Amino acid sequence: MSDQILHFTNELMSSWWIYLALWGFAALDGFFPAIPSETLVVTAGVFAASTGEPNLYAVIAVAAIGAFVGDHVSYALGRGAGGRLLDRVKPGTKRHAAVLWARRSLAERGGLVLVVARYVPGGRTAVTLTMGSVRYPLRKFSTFAALAAASWGLYCTLVGYIGGKAFEDNPLKGVVLGIGLALAVTVIVEVVRHRLRKRHDSQAQVEPQLEEAGTR
Repeated sequence: MSDQILHFTNELMSSWWIYLALWGFAALDGFFPAIPSETLVVTAGVFAASTGEPNLYAVIAVAAIGAFVGDHVSYALGRGAGGRLLDRVKPGTKRHAAVLWARRSLAERGGLVLVVARYVPGGRTAVTLTMGSVRYPLRKFSTFAALAAASWGLYCTLVGYIGGKAFEDNPLKGVVLGIGLALAVTVIVEVVRHRLRKRHDSQAQVEPQLEEAGTR
């Protein structure tokens, strides 16, 4: 069974269709988060290391371009009905938490949050939709979107490349390692973000108390 999967994946990765798939998945993931674009890019990176196909640099470029296009589609949706759609997200869900984080972070740090959102589950779509809904300047958005897309394409491909080099004789194990590394980075980002948010919330609660004590 594993040999059949490996044979099929080898054929896919050696076909020019893989570049179209990479572009399409990365673009769709911008406004439809259920698309496993990161997994496909990591897998392509693994096979680029173990078999030489697809081309490593082409994978990085195509994935980044697709992500850049997807972000702009999401931004355009946000300028239209995105604001109303975000308001309808059910409170208490992970998506609602991502929306709240996007709005708060956008107000505090502007476009740089778009780069960080690449590594937050659901954060990318929430941020791009929010930027569109609040009419964030398109030129500034495009600049940060280009930086985010390039960093994401490079990161996912190189994570896969590391897995492919570690298991050159067994690309499937390389895929598992690459995806595991990507998940580990996501968990680390989530832990750091959670701690920073708790610290920020604690400071926000303490400051009014200090001001009140100072007026006495």
